[in-house]
Amino acid sequence: MLTVLHIQDFVLIDQAQLALTGGLAALTGETGAGKSILLDALGLAVGGRADRGAVRQGAAQGVVAATFEPRANHPVWALLEENGLASEDDQIILRRIQTTDGRSRGFVNDQPVSIGILRTVGEALLEIHGQHDGRGFLSASAHRGMLDEFGGLRKKTADVSKLWRAWRDAEVALEERRDERDAAAREADYLRHVYGVLEKLDPQPDEESELAARRTALMASEKVSDELAGAAKAIDEGGIDNKLSASLRCLQRANAQLPEAEALREAAAHLDAALNEMADGRATIERAICQFSADPEELDQTEERLFALRGEARKHGVTPDELSGFRDKIRKALEDVELGEAAFTDLEYAAAAAKLKFEKLAKTLTKDRTIAAGKLDAAVAGELAPLKLGKAQFETRIETDPDSPSSAGYDHIEFMVATNPGAPAGPLKTIASGGELSRFVLAMKAALAAKENRTVIIFDEVDAGVGGAVADAVGERLARLAKDAQVLVVTHSPQVAARADSHWRIEKKQTKNQTTTRVIGLTPEDRVEEIARMLSGAKVTDEARAAAKQLLGAPVKKPARKKLAKAS
Repeated sequence: MLTVLHIQDFVLIDQAQLALTGGLAALTGETGAGKSILLDALGLAVGGRADRGAVRQGAAQGVVAATFEPRANHPVWALLEENGLASEDDQIILRRIQTTDGRSRGFVNDQPVSIGILRTVGEALLEIHGQHDGRGFLSASAHRGMLDEFGGLRKKTADVSKLWRAWRDAEVALEERRDERDAAAREADYLRHVYGVLEKLDPQPDEESELAARRTALMASEKVSDELAGAAKAIDEGGIDNKLSASLRCLQRANAQLPEAEALREAAAHLDAALNEMADGRATIERAICQFSADPEELDQTEERLFALRGEARKHGVTPDELSGFRDKIRKALEDVELGEAAFTDLEYAAAAAKLKFEKLAKTLTKDRTIAAGKLDAAVAGELAPLKLGKAQFETRIETDPDSPSSAGYDHIEFMVATNPGAPAGPLKTIASGGELSRFVLAMKAALAAKENRTVIIFDEVDAGVGGAVADAVGERLARLAKDAQVLVVTHSPQVAARADSHWRIEKKQTKNQTTTRVIGLTPEDRVEEIARMLSGAKVTDEARAAAKQLLGAPVKKPARKKLAKAS
């Protein structure tokens, strides 16, 4: 329920505050008094389009705030929570500040929000229907949701939407796997060739550094071998070992003559050690000669292997040490190609199963919608005759196309009307005139009222162009709607205004320097005067007051009969 509407410096309104109650509220006043200003202000508060000229002349900014008290299970609470706007309070305050430069700011419960979020919250709470503005009723995209709401099909529609998403996700996974499989198949021959080359090459981790070190050693071995040969030759050609041996034999013979001579024994020992060391050195030189002897074939083989590793690495954009891992990666890709068919078949099955589940529930939903459409058409038809639209026909047209599925099923739904007998039915927005449209909307709202979640419904001159019994029927249906939702109606019809639970008069006040619009809550006595004005025009007569009381259901005192004078 909309409990408070506060307006400050908006167009012709300097300051206004409406404390509203539930039920049906009527807004009346002379033509041009500013009733539309009130609705425009409320529309601004719930995210409507901002107009640069909306700020009252002389003011820096205009402010409109609307306070709502939705019931505890209203969907708007979940909407607030989704957007981080949850509140422990049972009120929702939508506020809009409009500046003279056309800029505006939106607030929900005093938290700044984008105008888009403000509009989303506002649309969940309030619905405005003007003479030329059917809002959701004119949009075919909204008709399906209205029918689902009327038929109690929201849960089934949500389930269809979930199955649609599951099907689409399965199809996307299948398509991605198909692309991967096709790409792998196109590259399979090339991958097999590369893998064969690498398998033959058989690269090993750290092999390049070992080969490079061996190549360096082999390239240096020729010079090293020459030096070692020279060392061996020097020993051999110098005859040092012969000389040392001859000297040692002499010392040994001398020592035999003088065994007690320590010096002879020591000299002999040193020469014997020297001969042994020289023998060890000669053996070591021989071993070194064998180790570093240059083998041209080994050098060629080492260089060929090293250059092959480096060349293959450059070809594939990796380092030589990464070739082994690259080979394993190619092997895995080839295994995937071979094993991919099994995985692909699983994905095909999953997509087909998801599609089947969607199709089954979507077909059931179509049947349920067809049944609900018949009931809705009958309900709306029952509302048309009293609203002077008895010759009109209303039809919920369902076009089912299994070849064009969507998250809502197979159905395209649109409300169609024919205003004259024999005339072809067409979309509501193109067939109905302004006054007819308002009454069609009212008829549909009366049929849908118990199925919707709107907190506030506003009708702007829904009674345009009608009077008498038709206007009374309009008022009766508005009052019926007001049992399920708060209804505000801008009206020129006394029959409609008399049905209201509360009544507000909008009047324009002009002075020499300015024009302002005021909103006045009416007492029961004020209502009699206002409805009498609506009945009689500029001059309010006693007869008009009596008629107004009768419309309001108040007792009317009958005027006393005058006695006729007796003839003399």
